[in-house]
Amino acid sequence: MAVIHHTTMSPGKLELLASWLPSQPWYAGNGKPPEPVKAGGFRLDDPDGEVGIEFMVVGDLSADRPVAYLVPLGYRGTPLDGADHALVGTSEHGVLGTRWIYDGTHDPVVVAQLLALLQGRAEPQAQNDTGVHDRSVVPALTPAGSGVLFGPRGDAGGVACSVTQGGDATFLHVAGTPDVTVEVRRVLRPGGEPGGEVLGHVTAGWRSPDGDEPRGPFLVLRPAQG
Repeated sequence: MAVIHHTTMSPGKLELLASWLPSQPWYAGNGKPPEPVKAGGFRLDDPDGEVGIEFMVVGDLSADRPVAYLVPLGYRGTPLDGADHALVGTSEHGVLGTRWIYDGTHDPVVVAQLLALLQGRAEPQAQNDTGVHDRSVVPALTPAGSGVLFGPRGDAGGVACSVTQGGDATFLHVAGTPDVTVEVRRVLRPGGEPGGEVLGHVTAGWRSPDGDEPRGPFLVLRPAQG
């Protein structure tokens, strides 16, 4: 079980994200420097206890209209080989020391637990409390999705996949039986079940700057896409 340390990080997560967000293809900036705020999210446990996993929702107060981004993050005590392109930044943690923080869509351990969440095998945890199940995060599978089997785990204890970007989403192409694509919704929008051919999805909520608490799909599992 991941332990939440209520301590300092320098630089802080939002400070790192303020520099990182404008470089992302799905960032809907208006030319102003971003003003990121935490707007919700949840955590997952790494069964091996090595990688911190957070699905953070980030609002941007500089936007012309309310916007919320989904930013999966992997926190590591040592650098992840071959993932320099996915490094959000490093930070000094008040308890754990130096942490390397990665875009979780490129972290094999984060991807493995993301798939486990979609299949109901990983329990979403509260973002800021240790050992508290976040029941507002709801995974749902279709009958076809419940039969998907994923390939072998990688050397790092995770699942390897190829990653592409498209519009407001990041797509994780994962080998399995059958092969599947996970759509990570980077720009969150309120709504019910996603359209198109769907094997499963994860729905959760977040906080908007105007005080609303919308809900919508965070992750969508689909048959393999090119």
